[in-house]
Amino acid sequence: MASFNKITIVGYLGKDPELRYTPQGVPVCDFSVATTERRKDRSGEFQDLTTWFRVTFWRNQAELASQYLAKGRQVYVEGRLSQREYQDRDGNTRYSLEVQGTDLRFLGSRSDEGLSSRPGDRSASRQDHSPEEPPVAITDDDIPF
Repeated sequence: MASFNKITIVGYLGKDPELRYTPQGVPVCDFSVATTERRKDRSGEFQDLTTWFRVTFWRNQAELASQYLAKGRQVYVEGRLSQREYQDRDGNTRYSLEVQGTDLRFLGSRSDEGLSSRPGDRSASRQDHSPEEPPVAITDDDIPF
């Protein structure tokens, strides 16, 4: 039986995206996304549980993310999830959740994000859209949680 690894994240950027280029000139963009879930603790008080993800996009999507995203912006990301183990400065073992992005959608109002009014500017999907074809809009009803 075949298997696959796919994650969908709707969250907020923790810092501005960082764009860099490989020695071959391929654009790579990294940024962090936080998701927050409210849960009741044993005493009945609500607590926020925040999970951070490191996200990497390549090529055209990397350039679009760098151009249109900024700290605090809401974003929809699909990709492959991996966990990386590393040692911090004090020698403690830490884990990082990393996503190799395959689909990127800019969420929030255009006035909040300062985006252009061109329809194709709000989506950096891996599929190529024609300029006349509007991107698929994500609504609260589309989010499965």
